[in-house]
Amino acid sequence: MDIKKEYYKVTAEAIIKKMSQRNLQAYYVDNKHEAAQKVCSLIEDNASISWGGSMTLLEIGLLEKLAANPSYTLLDRSKVNPDQVSDLYHDALSCDYYLMSSNAVTLDGKLVNIDGTGNRVAALIYGPKNVIIVVGMNKIVFNEQEAISRVKNFASPLNALRLEKNTPCAKTGVCHDCLSPDCICMHTVITRNSREKDRIKVILVGENLGY
Repeated sequence: MDIKKEYYKVTAEAIIKKMSQRNLQAYYVDNKHEAAQKVCSLIEDNASISWGGSMTLLEIGLLEKLAANPSYTLLDRSKVNPDQVSDLYHDALSCDYYLMSSNAVTLDGKLVNIDGTGNRVAALIYGPKNVIIVVGMNKIVFNEQEAISRVKNFASPLNALRLEKNTPCAKTGVCHDCLSPDCICMHTVITRNSREKDRIKVILVGENLGY
């Protein structure tokens, strides 16, 4: 028996029960290949799809799978000119499916996300008909306080380095609660419930994914 995998599965099952009480529809899959397959199984043909910046979505190979289905309308910011990105962000708010990861998930089923521009958390909160979130079990934390600390002192410095942002955390590896123009911690959103039942779908993956 793979003890870590069994731990992930047992933990995920408990979180899924908590999420159900919060009107979130959640699933557990064993690995990144199953995660990509599960996302695709939840999206019907001829759907319009967009997504937020996410290392997790890249790591599971999801974007290539989406591109292979010619019936999908993909709102992909990497395919437009820089001066068109803002318009695409607005268009994404009315798409059928918005895909993202979550910066952290608490044991009692809350989603914790911190954004720079805010387009990702905006879509999570309101707009797209469905939101599908793919989360590695490495992002599970005990509570909201631990979640915010994880994002600011681990995920954000890594993303600041990846995006070549001129922030203190990119230089020191920890949060300085900065007000830099390049700050990627402008908006903190805690999703504790969904008014529309099952609009938000969460796929927990028994692997380390993303930051």
